[in-house]
Amino acid sequence: MSDLRFVHLGFGPDAVEYQEAWQEQRRVHAARFADEVPDTCLLLEHPPVYTAGRRTAENERPLDGTPVVDVDRGGKITWHGPGQLVGYPILKLPRPVDVVAHVRRLEEALIRACAEFGLETTRVEGRSGVWVLGDPVEERPAVPGLTLDFDPRLHDEEFDPRLNGPEYAPSNAGQRREDRKLAAIGIRVAKGVTMHGFAINCNPDNTWFDRIVPCGIRDAGVTSLSNELGREVAVTELLPVVEKHLHEVLTSAAPLPRAV
Repeated sequence: MSDLRFVHLGFGPDAVEYQEAWQEQRRVHAARFADEVPDTCLLLEHPPVYTAGRRTAENERPLDGTPVVDVDRGGKITWHGPGQLVGYPILKLPRPVDVVAHVRRLEEALIRACAEFGLETTRVEGRSGVWVLGDPVEERPAVPGLTLDFDPRLHDEEFDPRLNGPEYAPSNAGQRREDRKLAAIGIRVAKGVTMHGFAINCNPDNTWFDRIVPCGIRDAGVTSLSNELGREVAVTELLPVVEKHLHEVLTSAAPLPRAV
């Protein structure tokens, strides 16, 4: 990739409704496929909304019937809303298309952005996105009323944190010293061009995640830059840093597919 443009769709009071942004993605996707525009990354905030990827299970959706937008990306259910920077990189990939390599590049850009804020993040094997690692299991504080051997998060595949009190809530993962997701990634590739992308938590109300099983993961939680750094980090502060690292990672070398 030799060129990448960034388009700001709206932030704060100008946050963009999900369906409106999805339509704009489709428009830019068609234009990129036709080589009418260069690789483009849409950057924005959304009003509060739950979106469900193709692999979302019914028991991961909100228990109270809160509406969910079903979308054509990979992954499972997540939340978007104020305090979260959302990016939709619409890029033409080389053939044969390597979706995993594209996800790894997005992760790398976000990991570098977090490092610039002084926060060490990483990947977790088998789980896309950007993570803050928790303490080793044997060093984590015990949940009240349970010994570690009987902690349902570790052994019960049907365990639902929403039914077991706030101490289990995904938004409290930092207090439990568990692994916690800082940025989620879910994409789609159609006709060799990417859609959807990433969402990184700056200073959202993470209790929105407590109504769902975020990304279908029951034994970890969510966090934000503000939570981890102990200070307020606004979307506007993170925005230029993410742009810089996306540009570096996505334009520095040809994104060749992995060797077979």
